[in-house]
Amino acid sequence: MHAFEVLGDPVRRRILELLAEGERTSGSVSEVIRAEFGISQPGVSQHLKVLRENGFATVRPEGTRRLYAVNSEPLRDIDVWLDRFRRFWTPHLDALATELARGKRERRLRDSGSGEPPQDVRGTP
Repeated sequence: MHAFEVLGDPVRRRILELLAEGERTSGSVSEVIRAEFGISQPGVSQHLKVLRENGFATVRPEGTRRLYAVNSEPLRDIDVWLDRFRRFWTPHLDALATELARGKRERRLRDSGSGEPPQDVRGTP
């Protein structure tokens, strides 16, 4: 299965989000996924199996429990593939960051009471 097919499923993406927070038991994952998606425990197990078989998750036994964790290697491969497309959104995100900083600066000046940009000693802005 191709990486984007694995990640194309919202349930599997949510499971990865949960695992990104730290190692979890299959029961813990099932509990959240059942509450959010209404999927049975066997259904969640199938999604965990797909993630595991495609390298996105690892599992280790601990007593009678099975602990799942994210395997970051396939995510790095996706990141490398996405790198050729970053030029399409990076300038937009940079421009957004500039506008956000400008807005914060204007609010800070307005809230400081002057309402105008600070001037240097010679009286020029």
